[in-house]
Amino acid sequence: MLLFREKIPTDWLPKVTVNLPAVLVDHAHLERKAATTALNLEKFRQLFDRVHELNAIAIEELQHFELVLQLLRRRGIAFTEPQPSNWIKGLMRAIRPGIQGQVIDHLICCALIEGRSCEKFQVLGEALRDQDPELATFYRSLVESEGNHYATYLIMARHLDLDETDRRLDWFLDLEAELTRLPNPAPILH
Repeated sequence: MLLFREKIPTDWLPKVTVNLPAVLVDHAHLERKAATTALNLEKFRQLFDRVHELNAIAIEELQHFELVLQLLRRRGIAFTEPQPSNWIKGLMRAIRPGIQGQVIDHLICCALIEGRSCEKFQVLGEALRDQDPELATFYRSLVESEGNHYATYLIMARHLDLDETDRRLDWFLDLEAELTRLPNPAPILH
């Protein structure tokens, strides 16, 4: 299902498993941003017939945000400022101006972010099985939802213009691979 052209960097998992508090804070911010992004997409008239689906994504992302906040509270981890993600910034900077292109590109970026989350949550769910069973179970529980969001965003973009979406997706997959290869010393999800 996932179309990525570059694997998760080999240094990512060791870096995040020894910095789980930072990862959880980053995860909380990502869920909050994902909810607001889904709501912000509702401003585009091309997506007016998809508002129900966007609301459903936003609600689910807010529920995930609350679950991560609960984990932070139980573990005594402060909810601090977000760490910047050059990977996400790189994707978002590539969104074209002009309404139709902007909507399609934004949906593709959302799909890729959700897809990488799906992939990384699956990896974390397996890797943390012995180290942190609670967190392993939590991450495994999010995999299906992230995969569904990935598919929903791609379907929305393809509904607007199948050929243009496939052309831009091909372009974004190359960009995503390039961004994935850049060094990232921060213990964050993306």
